[in-house]
Amino acid sequence: MSLHQNFSFCSIGSFVSIPKAGFEPDTASLREKVILNPGEKWRILKNITIISFAFMVQFTAFQGTANLQSSINSEDGLGTVSLSAIYAALVVSCIFLPTLIIRKLTVKWTLVFSMLCYAPYIAFQLFPKFYTLVPAGILVGLGAAPMWASKATYLTQVGQVYAKITEQAVDAIIVRFFGFFFLAWQTAELWGNLISSLVLSSGAHGSGGDTNTTISEEELKSCGANFCVQGSGGHGNLNRPPDHEIFEISMIYLSCIIAAVAIIAIFLDPLKRYGEKRKGSQSAQELSGMELLSATFRQMKKPNQQLLIPITVFIGMEQAFIGADFTQAYVSCALGIHQIGFVMICFGVVNAICSILFGSVMKYIGRLPIIILGAVVHFTLISVELFWRPSPENPLIFYAMSGLWGVGDAVWQTQINGLYGLLFRRNKEAAFSNYRLWESAGFVIAYAYATTLCAAMKLYVLLAVLALGCIGYTIVEILYRRKQRKLKKQEKLEAAAKEKEAAAAAAAAEANATAEVEETDDELDDLEEDIVVTHF
Repeated sequence: MSLHQNFSFCSIGSFVSIPKAGFEPDTASLREKVILNPGEKWRILKNITIISFAFMVQFTAFQGTANLQSSINSEDGLGTVSLSAIYAALVVSCIFLPTLIIRKLTVKWTLVFSMLCYAPYIAFQLFPKFYTLVPAGILVGLGAAPMWASKATYLTQVGQVYAKITEQAVDAIIVRFFGFFFLAWQTAELWGNLISSLVLSSGAHGSGGDTNTTISEEELKSCGANFCVQGSGGHGNLNRPPDHEIFEISMIYLSCIIAAVAIIAIFLDPLKRYGEKRKGSQSAQELSGMELLSATFRQMKKPNQQLLIPITVFIGMEQAFIGADFTQAYVSCALGIHQIGFVMICFGVVNAICSILFGSVMKYIGRLPIIILGAVVHFTLISVELFWRPSPENPLIFYAMSGLWGVGDAVWQTQINGLYGLLFRRNKEAAFSNYRLWESAGFVIAYAYATTLCAAMKLYVLLAVLALGCIGYTIVEILYRRKQRKLKKQEKLEAAAKEKEAAAAAAAAEANATAEVEETDDELDDLEEDIVVTHF
């Protein structure tokens, strides 16, 4: 989400960590409290379900459209350029828009207006020109950063409230909520691709569903790692489907966008119910545009944030590869455009199942084993794709590769999102804005060289970025665990100090000094202090 947002909250967080003159009003005694009863947990689960379902409907349309871009709009690289415009605009949006818009409109209505920005891009698939799709893609990018920032803020904040009500660990609840969200969100791959594949397969382009497309041996040699966009002009499997099929798909997808917006506007509870903009809190403060921007750049100085940049960039690059390069260089090239949806359904289903599975399993085995699994899966897949020569005679391999890629993506989506929420709990809007910023940068990088590099070189770049990302994550994990050990020692010292009244003053002074050194973004924020659970 946004750098802008990212840094604005970092600025606020720094004021809370070490209180300074001018920030005294944000104290526990003066802040408005959030009074809830234990039964509120069911309403929270209802809201999690609504926001997850709405995003599933929204991305049924967008993911289905995006997966076809490099194939149906392959002339002059129009489809890939329009996708690149989306994520380039998203990067700019991340810097300036999310926090500003969320502060003005609140989280719920930011979601509504941001989701509407996707409609023109879907509609202009009927008129695929550079002067229609590129501006529409820019609008999608401008709306995407506030939308994702709002979603992550909503999930994290209600997760904190739910953890307080149920007396469970906050980090486990946040990861579980993200896991459930990504379960629903990833099923959009299934529905979106199912729609496109059924329409294309039933028409003339799909030969009535016949998968035995005619492709010469010479054309087949240019598929896979050998595929180069610039030399694929005369390939028989990459011709654009008839306009009436594109019209049918676009109308279905446009209906999905409208339905998703209506679901959020009508059924989602405002975040104000759970502490948004409460009197005296950080979220109620107004910051100028320059203050927000300067806060963004201060956030980038945080060591944990810097170390997580490579793995976050990789998340964007690997999604761009599976959605554009794998579908074009492997699936379309060897099997035909009408098979893209069916293969990507496998990716979406496995991704969805693993998202909820990893979110639940994490509390038993921890985050590290799951991250290792994701790294091993992606290292293996990328290496295999460098040497695998796709053939229509072995269609099951396409589904296996797609499904395994879904396993790896589910790891990054759930665990890295959860890690951001854990490390930057005070600055959650800012942190998730930063996550979306660098993920989008990964998309932009991948799409920028999409039409110039061959598939093999793209795979080598992915390997390098993944290796760098794993190194950065490992350092973050080591630093976090070291800090947790220090905090436990500090708690033991404080407990011992209470038992010894004679040394109470000295022990308290030492504890305060230690807290000032150790306190970072993952300390309790003011919301967790202000939640009051009533039992009646």
